[in-house]
Amino acid sequence: MPSTKTQHTPFYTKLAMVLVSIIAIVYIAILGQKILAPLVFSLLFAMLLLPLANFLERKLKFPRGAAAMLSVLLLLASISFILYEIGVQISLLADDWPQFNKQLTMATNNLQHWVSATFHVNKQKQQTYITNAASNFLSTGTEIISGMLQSLSSILFFLVFIMIDTFFLLFYRRLIVKFLIAVFKEENSVLVYDIIKNVQNIVRNYIVGLLIEMLVVATATSTGFLILGAKYAILLGLIAGLFNVIPYIGIFTALVLSVLITFATATGAATVLFVAIVILGIHLVDSNFLFPVIVGSKVRINALITILGAVIGEMLWGIPGMFLAIPIIAIAKIIFDRIDSLKPWGLILGDEKDLKHAPPLAIQPDSGEKIASGVE
Repeated sequence: MPSTKTQHTPFYTKLAMVLVSIIAIVYIAILGQKILAPLVFSLLFAMLLLPLANFLERKLKFPRGAAAMLSVLLLLASISFILYEIGVQISLLADDWPQFNKQLTMATNNLQHWVSATFHVNKQKQQTYITNAASNFLSTGTEIISGMLQSLSSILFFLVFIMIDTFFLLFYRRLIVKFLIAVFKEENSVLVYDIIKNVQNIVRNYIVGLLIEMLVVATATSTGFLILGAKYAILLGLIAGLFNVIPYIGIFTALVLSVLITFATATGAATVLFVAIVILGIHLVDSNFLFPVIVGSKVRINALITILGAVIGEMLWGIPGMFLAIPIIAIAKIIFDRIDSLKPWGLILGDEKDLKHAPPLAIQPDSGEKIASGVE
């Protein structure tokens, strides 16, 4: 009998297949942004609302459609309340626009004096440059206003699409689970069901932990600003809490916005400095103690992947992509960790604590040839 040798796919073939798959996924994500982005948001909201829908349906004997609709309406009411509070604070901030304009004029004059004394550029040339820049900005004012109106309509459509998708995901949740199990081979049905259950539980706990962290950060920031006597402490706290969802980039954005608003309404530079110190201090406590305890225990993702995910998410889907990057990576890691051929990808997404649960790399003296050929 002739000996049969196991055929192994060469490394360069595997690499080409992986690269083509990544390119195809990215291309589909870009083309389908208007459909996929709200659908992913809806999936996360549906996972979050699933216990409530089950409670209404099983304990209170609501029809499935009524339970799903009531859950979505409660979610919509919560989001509307947060947006209303932010809108009220922003409307109050508009009253301080003359003071902000005065502060900006003073800062511009001081900057012109500094530039003139340091770089020997007289004020007339600086004023000419500023005037030309302002003229160019005003000439495109119509386009900017038109773009803002289009963006507002897109946001409203985006929110409506999310709520509709969330309702249907809750309503057809059993059908979707049966489809996901049936689409794979029968011997893999137990694994698929295990992945679905773990994705639901872990991502739901992750979102709940994230919401708790947002609430704690917003409360701590608002309290700190109230102690400092900064105006619009509630608004600045809400901004810090909401932007804290975006890893690393969010805290920088909240810092810039808080400093600018405080600069426009504060009576001295000391308040602006203390506002920056409060935000940075809360961020240090949050990232080193609060986040690992509340959120980090749900899904462990290393900092490098977190930053790359936020940047790539922004490149693909803009601001929604930055918010969705971490939950998508968390779902991918859950799937990778439960499929043997994809476990290395799950390992690279996690942190060093995951190495404690990884199988040891035991290399025997006679295993050099096996390792070279890619066989364990």
